[in-house]
Amino acid sequence: MDHGLAKDIIAAVDAGFDAQVQMTVNVTALPSLRGQEATAQDFMADQYRRRGLAVDRWKINVEDIQDLPGFSPVAVSYDNAFNVVGAHRPKETKGRSLILNGHIDVVPTGPLDLWTKPPFAPHVENGWLYGRGSGDMKGGLIAALAAFDAVDRLGYRPAAEVYLQSVIEEECTGNGALACLQRGYRADAAIIPEPADNGYDAAQLGVMWFQVKVRGRPTHVGHAGRGVNAIESCFPIVAALHKLEDKWNASRHALWADHPHPINFVVSKIEGGDWTSSVPAWCTFDMRISFYPGQSLESVRNAVEAVVREAARNDAFLANNPPEVVYHGFQAEPYIVENAEHVHAVLAKSHEASFGEPLVGRHITATTDARFFGLYAGIPALVYGPLAEDYHGFDERVHLDSLRKVTRTIALFIADWCGLEKRAA
Repeated sequence: MDHGLAKDIIAAVDAGFDAQVQMTVNVTALPSLRGQEATAQDFMADQYRRRGLAVDRWKINVEDIQDLPGFSPVAVSYDNAFNVVGAHRPKETKGRSLILNGHIDVVPTGPLDLWTKPPFAPHVENGWLYGRGSGDMKGGLIAALAAFDAVDRLGYRPAAEVYLQSVIEEECTGNGALACLQRGYRADAAIIPEPADNGYDAAQLGVMWFQVKVRGRPTHVGHAGRGVNAIESCFPIVAALHKLEDKWNASRHALWADHPHPINFVVSKIEGGDWTSSVPAWCTFDMRISFYPGQSLESVRNAVEAVVREAARNDAFLANNPPEVVYHGFQAEPYIVENAEHVHAVLAKSHEASFGEPLVGRHITATTDARFFGLYAGIPALVYGPLAEDYHGFDERVHLDSLRKVTRTIALFIADWCGLEKRAA
């Protein structure tokens, strides 16, 4: 790329950054918890439409995607499940096509009194933008659009197809990204501006959600010994699953050899019992686990079920009333970025021009929607994004200078990867 053009693109991002921050504030203020994303998706559709993009807003139909590789079981209604794609198509295709994918859904806030300020009243303080979803990942979602704007501000549009995707369910299944593939969207590369500490994700673990449903024998607590406490019966099962976690952490995958604790089994939700003065007859706990490349979904499920089965055998009641393991949410395979040297080279050059330092990769202990593009569509997908803190926690925030520089990188990447053509007057 011409050095002068690169300088102009950087300057164009900087010139539009105040407006970019305000747009990020506006969308962060829209609560887009699972099942409540439609208003925020309307916002994104309107933004794409204002830029003359062809807007595709559709309700996801589970029947359309449930038999596709990568589908995860659905536990909630899809009555309000909408994806939005803004498509740019050039006058004449000369460059390479690009997907800029981000998710609009955010995780629950937890107790509001533990936030310094309300989670959906975003505010800027000491160089950070605070609010639920500001980092994960509305900051990155808007950065992709702002990068497109910066090129447009100079009188250009990409000389290849660019699909700006705002999807749902990244936080629980990834079925939103899968629905984009089912819809037919393909490109030569995909960039996902998830928070990545100003670097990119070279590999990610697999993630699985499941529930364990345990039964007990109810009785009055005045003679509790006659009953079987379903809640307390869960404790040895949880302990046995943590032993499996320890085993997998003890045999590290080479990519995570230096990580202190890459595999995490977390009891994330538990419900049980009906009455305080009754021995509880039921309990269900949810667990999120992770696993390494080389472990298949089937082998992980078999390992989990074997542990639960063995723990139940050690209990006289559960041996004859075995717990049930139910899979819902993430059934996400691990993903290692491969055959993406050409994409990486352009991203690394763009990053260095923006940050003045080399691009650094990392191996993360979570999952992202990148797996869908890389594993199931043959599209090299790189997660590249800003510095953010406490996402999924209290006082979530994204660092604004980091966000500005990441936006520069994406704009430079668009210009180099896609090429540019003069925008129609």
